[in-house]
Amino acid sequence: MEKNNTSYHIPVLFQESIDALDIHPDGVYVDVTFGGGGHARAIFDQLNDAGQLIVFDQDADAKKNAWQAPNFHFVAANFAFLKNHLQLLRFTKVNGILADLGVSSHQFDTGERGFSIRESAPLDMRMNQQSGKSAAQVINEYEEHELIRIFRNYGELKNARAIAAEIVRKRSDGTIETTGDLMKALNRYAPKFKEHKFYAQVFQAVRIEVNQELQVLEDMLTQAAEVLAPGGRLVVISYHSLEDRLVKNFMKRGSFSGEIEKDFFGNVQKPFTEIVRHPIVSTDEENERNPRARSAKLRIAEKNA
Repeated sequence: MEKNNTSYHIPVLFQESIDALDIHPDGVYVDVTFGGGGHARAIFDQLNDAGQLIVFDQDADAKKNAWQAPNFHFVAANFAFLKNHLQLLRFTKVNGILADLGVSSHQFDTGERGFSIRESAPLDMRMNQQSGKSAAQVINEYEEHELIRIFRNYGELKNARAIAAEIVRKRSDGTIETTGDLMKALNRYAPKFKEHKFYAQVFQAVRIEVNQELQVLEDMLTQAAEVLAPGGRLVVISYHSLEDRLVKNFMKRGSFSGEIEKDFFGNVQKPFTEIVRHPIVSTDEENERNPRARSAKLRIAEKNA
């Protein structure tokens, strides 16, 4: 297998995230977002025969990028089930966890998956195409108040109420079947010269709902705190403020709300210590090479003893 499958996915903040793991050759590491295998291969290359790499990906397409080795383990599952699958593989503690969140380049570029606003495709947006509700079900079956919730909370759209009402109105004339149909239905609400950003926010909102992205991120982070050994590293790359806020709050405060939690005796319950106080962002050179990197934020924390 090639070392960095950039035809499938161009890893963002690549060297920075690998360095952040502080890899020990005989350690146990987890890449919960395997994708094209770029980050995973770089981790694997630093391990000796005693070191172990476990990778997760719920997208069936990603499995084609896996390789065979006694100390490499591919888990075809959502990273929300991190702890269960590690237990099945008989790993109780790990030394590092890497998460490169969001949609892979491959998923964006595979038109029929429905992630991209560049072309009309079936409203799918499922990262795991074998399960769960599709974007078409969300758009055509959700009650108006549910649509308002996802556009307001996940798309951060100020006119969420009007957008939801328009979708309900349009679908009464017939099913909204494609991404093109959805964009056409909302055309009047797209601000002039900012159409791309508007549709990106709409698609983000639907995609987060379809994949329950914020809930599964919370599940993974909570489990990461349980399975990481003291001194182990948690390395997370996020691409929008909703993800980053959860990661930041959890690393800084040990809670998703940002509130400091204390035990019965008043001791602060904080599983991690931040390695960097502010997120690492991409260079101008990387942004030129890979525009997706512009919104990326890398946060690093170490498990407390």
